[in-house]
Amino acid sequence: MISFTHIFVGIGNSGIRIVKNIEVPNAVKVPLDSSYYLFDKKRPSFVKQIKNFFGNLNDDTIVWIIFEDKPINIEIVDLINDNLPKKAIRLAYVLSPYRELVYERKPEWAGNFETVFYDSLSEFLDAYTSIPLEDAFNAASKQIGIMFSKLYYYLENQMLVNIDYADLFNMVKGGNIGILRILREVDFEWNWGIWDRGLISIMVGKNVPLKSAYEILRKFQYLLREKDIIWGVRMNKELEDEIEILALLIKRWSNGGNSV
Repeated sequence: MISFTHIFVGIGNSGIRIVKNIEVPNAVKVPLDSSYYLFDKKRPSFVKQIKNFFGNLNDDTIVWIIFEDKPINIEIVDLINDNLPKKAIRLAYVLSPYRELVYERKPEWAGNFETVFYDSLSEFLDAYTSIPLEDAFNAASKQIGIMFSKLYYYLENQMLVNIDYADLFNMVKGGNIGILRILREVDFEWNWGIWDRGLISIMVGKNVPLKSAYEILRKFQYLLREKDIIWGVRMNKELEDEIEILALLIKRWSNGGNSV
């Protein structure tokens, strides 16, 4: 399998927390404290370090930029994009609390990315009624970090049925909006049908009847009928009694937003 350099950039507190929870062998993790960009005395050194680091990356680099959707973070994102090699693969993972970006107008900064994956954190923030908000963000950061770790573990070990890096790159190219999730439970009432293409891979624990996995697959296939989706069901002995779903779904992000 072709090897790529993986760069995970975490901007601001939320982005840094996620990057710290990512376990990808040989990946480079870059935490960027956005407060250094705010202070006049620290900004020149901060900008210089960004230009020197990102301006010297190789073309065969996959750059994930992870951040909360805030103006200061967007300025840093633009600075990074201005200095990246043209052929580097640029992907964003954006935290947008309580907002479904897929229904919003495409912002100018998003045009620099192949795909902007977003997370409204709804499943975590719904728990805010019973736990402190900081705990909800910490739980989200840990889960998203695990998700990245598992995505790359599955890709490197060819555990995703009918997909490798080439398939992934073809899937994400083109100025898209998307979601990337690791799920143990699925709300089939959510509007899954808005997505155009992607991957649904179901990992089945060794003690789980395959019938249960194929029932989940059948429901997804109905909701995403006539869409360009790669489907897969595979045994993962490490899960034992659980089912784990990797959902990577995207669609073209229009400047006018996407209607329901």
